[in-house]
Amino acid sequence: FHDSSVIPDGAEISSYLFRDTPKRYFFVVEEDNTPLAVTVTPCDAPLEWKLSVQELPEETSGEGSEPLEQQKQQITNEEGTELFSYKGNDVEYFVSSSSPSGLYQLDLLSTEKDTHFKVYATTTPESDQPYPELPYDPRIDVTSLGRTTVTLAWKPSPTASLLKQPIQYCIVINKEHNFKSLCAVEAKLSSDDAFMMAPKPGLDFSPFDFAHFGFPSDNNSGKEHGFLKSSKFGRQTPSKPRVDLHKVCIGNKNIFTVSDLKPDTQYYFDMFAVNTNTNMSTAYIGTFARTKEEAKQKTVELKDGKVTDVFIKRKGAKFLRFAPVSSHQKVTFSIHSCLNAIQVQVRRDGKLLLSQNVEGVRQFQLRGKAKAKYLIRLKGSRKGASMLKILATTRPNKQSFPSLPEDTRIKAFDKLRTCSSVTVAWLGTQERNKFCIYKREVDENYNEEQKKREQNQCLGPDTRKKSEKVLCKYFHSQNIQKAVTTETIRGLQPGKSYLLDVYVIGHGGHSVKYQSKLVKTRKFC
Repeated sequence: FHDSSVIPDGAEISSYLFRDTPKRYFFVVEEDNTPLAVTVTPCDAPLEWKLSVQELPEETSGEGSEPLEQQKQQITNEEGTELFSYKGNDVEYFVSSSSPSGLYQLDLLSTEKDTHFKVYATTTPESDQPYPELPYDPRIDVTSLGRTTVTLAWKPSPTASLLKQPIQYCIVINKEHNFKSLCAVEAKLSSDDAFMMAPKPGLDFSPFDFAHFGFPSDNNSGKEHGFLKSSKFGRQTPSKPRVDLHKVCIGNKNIFTVSDLKPDTQYYFDMFAVNTNTNMSTAYIGTFARTKEEAKQKTVELKDGKVTDVFIKRKGAKFLRFAPVSSHQKVTFSIHSCLNAIQVQVRRDGKLLLSQNVEGVRQFQLRGKAKAKYLIRLKGSRKGASMLKILATTRPNKQSFPSLPEDTRIKAFDKLRTCSSVTVAWLGTQERNKFCIYKREVDENYNEEQKKREQNQCLGPDTRKKSEKVLCKYFHSQNIQKAVTTETIRGLQPGKSYLLDVYVIGHGGHSVKYQSKLVKTRKFC
């Protein structure tokens, strides 16, 4: 770990924070109008950090480490001008194309737990580019799904395909959640004392050991992982449970099959492009998939008021069961079909009550019956795989997904386009909801086919970069004819194309994405 308080220019450092104990780093910019980029990567706990700048004392310069030590002593107690601050566990960065000379100060704090983190600062961001660049479509596609295998494919990093730098891809597989950085993965592995043994990027983890990837049940976990056995001299000493997490680096291939998985189990997949020269990495947008069931069709049990994620392959089917524990007058099924339409059938004690095609968000209320059991059959689309979220409840007031207008398109006003802004409008409902709008610059040759690939509404704002966020606002109208809002997005570049997304976020925190809108600023004004 880096133990100096001076951040070197153009090198990533790793360091450690004790809980509630702030740490301060310094970085000198000697000349005015210098480009500056600072990236902070939290590893396993959210961080609070801020960047500030103070003037360099007249009589000293930033050359050598001794003058810097003197400057630090002179101004350690002074507060500089704050440039940027952030609180959270995203990889976040400050970028300026023209920064004043001065002593830059980075303060970090972890209030949750002891943790480690990485910092990278450079005054030559254009030429450095140590973090691999992501492709225009940074998602991982699940191209094939078996009972024990999942095949993943992804677009190559432009750093590898265009700049010909040595990039290799590392896949991370686990059963809990997606990860935002490779050091978050390594922090999780280190809780199993595996951090030091984790393969370094550049070494292949092949053939990768999935002997224990079925993740043993509690009753044989000791046997499988060699936990300390009890002996006649003392009672059993439990070891820490093994972390259900695997990392494999596969060179520069763009397709990979993960094998030895458990059937009918949900796994989360993350992909990191690693620059083997700098050892620095960038995360693709992670995905999740459920392996196929065994030959016998297993029925998933729905819990009252709990959202369940369901993945259905093209033309596939899934069966869900809901057996309310208490007597009930009504049952509400809320379904959010995020990708491709699905067919829903609901039977109560064998009697068909409902058969509908569902696209987007739909809610169905059915009359209840004492001790009734509901069987839900979900059938996939011919177009491709489907993803959806479903919630069943006997408490009708528990609305989990936000209500949507019939039309979820974003309208752009052509006459209001300028070289640096576009004006758009979208519809709301009579229910007060939070709307967040995001923008992303795309290539000129970005087409409808690529836009179609981005329509998975299950991916919420948490998968977006903070820099893409435009704003969030609340609005609604009792008069449904007037439930419309307009927004002007400024600060755009002339003659550039942007993809706009609006997310509506419900009271339960679940979000639904409107249809993406491709807009272009005027080239000449």
